[in-house]
Amino acid sequence: MADVYIALGANLGDREANLRSALRAISGSERVVAVSSLFETEAVTLDGSEGPPYYNAACRIETELEPLPLLRFLQSVERQIGRPAEARRWAPRLIDLDLLLYGSDIVETDDLTVPHPLMAERPFVLVPLAEIAAGLVHPVLNRTIADLAEEAGDAGVRRITGERWDGLTGDGPG
Repeated sequence: MADVYIALGANLGDREANLRSALRAISGSERVVAVSSLFETEAVTLDGSEGPPYYNAACRIETELEPLPLLRFLQSVERQIGRPAEARRWAPRLIDLDLLLYGSDIVETDDLTVPHPLMAERPFVLVPLAEIAAGLVHPVLNRTIADLAEEAGDAGVRRITGERWDGLTGDGPG
């Protein structure tokens, strides 16, 4: 059984409902152990253009799936919610699920890199993640998530709701 951390984001449609749908779909086959509060952040784009703001959260799951099958499962959840299979990178989206950490494993394939290569630079990932995994050590950087979050800062990250916004019974934080 592996402890896995996933970032969730949505900036189109009913953002909160999209995130709840993703969590319900994940919890249908994997054990959701913790879910962060819900945060709103400005969209990050490659070209500097503006997009609708994101709702972001992080969750911890326990899974028996290996990393690549887990990635495929998360991609299928995204498609169920309406994300096109070949969505343009950094484009606005109904849902975005990123596999951040898979235990202390380091995975490098053509399809997947874990730990997520950009997570240490992203307050919109680190702030929610630090809420549920502050003492967790990044397996490549050998620093805690709390330290990485403090260094990245929280500029542009605003808490929308506290714990239990996710609509799951039982396994949220708190």
